[in-house]
Parts: sequence; structure tokens; C-alpha cells
Amino acid sequence: MPPRPIRLPSLDALLAFDAVARAGSFEAAAAELALTASAVAKRVAGLEERLDQPLLLRQPSRGLSLTAAGHEYLPQVRQALALLQAMPLHQRASPQRERLRVSSTPTFARQLIVPALPGFTAAHPHVELELTLSIPLLAEGDAGADVEIRHGAVPGDLAAEQVLLRDQLTPLASPALLAGHPPLRGPADLLSLPLLRTPLQPWAPWLRAAGLGDTPEPDEGPRLVDLGLVLAAALAGQGVALARLSLARHELAEGRLVQPFALTVPAERHYGLVIHRPSPAAEAFAGWLRAHCQALGTENSSAAA
Repeated sequence: MPPRPIRLPSLDALLAFDAVARAGSFEAAAAELALTASAVAKRVAGLEERLDQPLLLRQPSRGLSLTAAGHEYLPQVRQALALLQAMPLHQRASPQRERLRVSSTPTFARQLIVPALPGFTAAHPHVELELTLSIPLLAEGDAGADVEIRHGAVPGDLAAEQVLLRDQLTPLASPALLAGHPPLRGPADLLSLPLLRTPLQPWAPWLRAAGLGDTPEPDEGPRLVDLGLVLAAALAGQGVALARLSLARHELAEGRLVQPFALTVPAERHYGLVIHRPSPAAEAFAGWLRAHCQALGTENSSAAA
């Protein structure tokens, strides 16, 4: 008779099964293995398919538990893993790196996170950070991220303790645009210039504060669904942006944008930090970003004053 084929499972599948048996849930095992819960579940399911045996009982009311086959298989798996771990070549020291996936709105990432990111990397070299972008108004959060930066109302999209930055809004324009029009002597003169529009930030709050509360929202020109695009259009001389001082601080410092009026108003929507998967890396990033934003808030308050 031909020899019976050997059905060896993958090492990743064995590690996933061992972690789930020890942690008691796919979520806890995922945190340990730096994977998603669905990835861990798929590895265990693949192992069960290869063995043609259920190893876990999945009961919504009682969670996960080992089947009789799982109880018999687990010590054998752990013995095999222990043998592999005892091999000298497998014991070479390597730096422990903790993965962290951060999702952010595009402009916040480009203007606030990326320029300061070397400071976080230097302070936390063990964290392997992956920064991804979400799409304002089109995305309802990023459940796949460990940490998410949201832009929204408080309360509602964000809780008060999640707020990173309470921004100030003011009109900003390029020197070239202003040079092509009569001098602005008062806020009403601004209405002779093209006002850039975005659903993320209506003009109404600033116009009310400037005594122009009856002025309707601009209805001409492209509708820009991203605050970074609004800044880019302002830099190109296409119109005046109602911008956040924190997002435009580099352009203001370099003279590429100017602030025609000292009047600022508080933003009605804020940037906030939401931790989906708590971990030392997530807490380290949250602490660093809160401190960074606090410093920016102090800088913006001084500029507004």
C-alpha cells in the first residue's frame, strides 16, 4: 500500500490556534499576534479544515471553547512549538517591533502628523507605524485601524475627551490674489473676491462674527470635499479659504498665504483621536499626538491674540 500522505499544517495556523486557546478569543489572540481578529479566525478555520476536525466550539453566548479534539491536539501543538523555539538558530536576538496602524483624514496627516513624525519615531523606535488616509464624508470610520483620527462634531462623532485640537478659523488668501484686487479695508470687501467652498467648513460662523450674517454661502466654483484641497486652491490664487490656523501655519510662516483680518472664530468641528485597539504602542502614539496638538493649540491662541 502507498504511504499515507502527511497533512502538515502551517506554522502560522498552529501559532494562531495556540494563541486563541490561551487567550480565549480571536480578538485577544489577534492583539498578541499583531493581526486582525478575522485573520486569526481564518487561520484556525484553515487548520480545522486541514485536520478535518473542529478544534473550537463557537458559541455566541459563551464565547470560544476547545472541543474534545482540540483538548487532545493542543498539548501536541505546544510540544512541537516548544521544540522549534528551543532550536539555537531560532533564538537569535532580534529587536521587538510593535505594529501600529493609524488612519487619519488627509489634511491632518499631511499638515500636522507627517512633519512632526520624526519626533515620535525617535522616541519610540520599537513601533512600526503605518499611516493610512480616510476620506472625509465618504468613510464612516476605519475599524481596521488601531488608532483613528476623526473630524467631526462634539458630541456626536467625538466625545469631549477625544478632542485633539480646538481650532480657530479665519480667511486666508495668496498675496497674488490680493494684489489683483483693491485693498481690503473691512470684512465686507471680502465679498468682492471668490470665496472657496467646502461642505466640511461653511463660511457662516465667520461671516456672522464679522457682521455679515445675511450673506449666503458661496455657490460658485468647485465644491472641494477636503480641507487640503481648499488650501491648495487658495495657494493657487483661485479664491479665499476659510482655513484652520493649525493646518495653514507653515504657509502663513512662509508668506505663501496671508491673513487679511485678525478676526478668528472657533471651529465647530474638531479633530479627535479614537483608539480602536488599546496597546502600549497605541497609548504611546496617543500621548505623543495629544502633546503635539496641545503645543499647536497654544501657538494658535497666541497667533489669534
